[in-house]
Amino acid sequence: MLIVGALVLLTGSLYLIPALGKSLEKLAKWLGGFQAIIGIVSIIVAILYFGSLGSIVLLIVGLILAASIMSALPAVGKYIARLTKFLGAFQTIIGIIALIVGIWSLL
Repeated sequence: MLIVGALVLLTGSLYLIPALGKSLEKLAKWLGGFQAIIGIVSIIVAILYFGSLGSIVLLIVGLILAASIMSALPAVGKYIARLTKFLGAFQTIIGIIALIVGIWSLL
C-alpha cells in the first residue's frame, strides 16, 4: 500500500525518472482516479498494523489521499481537513519517503 500511495502522491514528479518515468506516470494517473479509495484502505491498514514506521507513514499517506472524504466527517472533519491541508504542502517529500519505506519493507 505504501508504494501505491507513493505513486499517487508523486504523480507530477515521476516523469523525471529515466527509462521508467513515462510508464510510471501513466500508472500513477490511472491510480489517481481511485485516490479516495486508496486513502481509506491505507488508513485502515495503517491502524491494523500500527506500531511500525511503515504504518505511521501509511497513515499520513492515507490522510492526504482521503482528504476529501475525511473532511466530511462530523465533529472532527474540519480538524482533519486542516491537518491534510498542512500535510499536502509536503506531498512530494512524503511521497518519496513512502516510496523508500515501501521498497525497504519489501526487502
